[in-house]
Amino acid sequence: MRKIDLCLNSEGAEVILATSSDEKHPPENMIDGNPETFWTTTGMFPQEFIICFHKHVRIERLVIQSYFVRTLRIEKSTSKEPVDFEPWIERDLVHTEGQLQNEEIMVCGLRNTEVGTHGSSFTSPPGGFDACRSLRTTVL
Repeated sequence: MRKIDLCLNSEGAEVILATSSDEKHPPENMIDGNPETFWTTTGMFPQEFIICFHKHVRIERLVIQSYFVRTLRIEKSTSKEPVDFEPWIERDLVHTEGQLQNEEIMVCGLRNTEVGTHGSSFTSPPGGFDACRSLRTTVL
């Protein structure tokens, strides 16, 4: 059975907050399904974006594709509003100069894989991003 990427705007996902934006590479590019588009940050940190799913979802796997990300912190909310986020996953990513970081996180063994309608907050703590060139998020 083919898994559906829940983190696509065609599946109802929406970026409801991003701490920086470039008009040529806006945050919505992360969820447009086009492998040629991406979000670029302005280089200030910490960087954060919130993806809203508009329905409760059960996450099995996350795939984060990025450049120049040192640390990734993911919080989740089971609320109907984008509030009450709780820490969920934190990862230090391997820095590969100019190379794509392809981080796959299997969520099945983690506690409480349910995510509410206002989904997940993805944050890079201070020093976590150096002008992140790209972030594409896949939620299965």
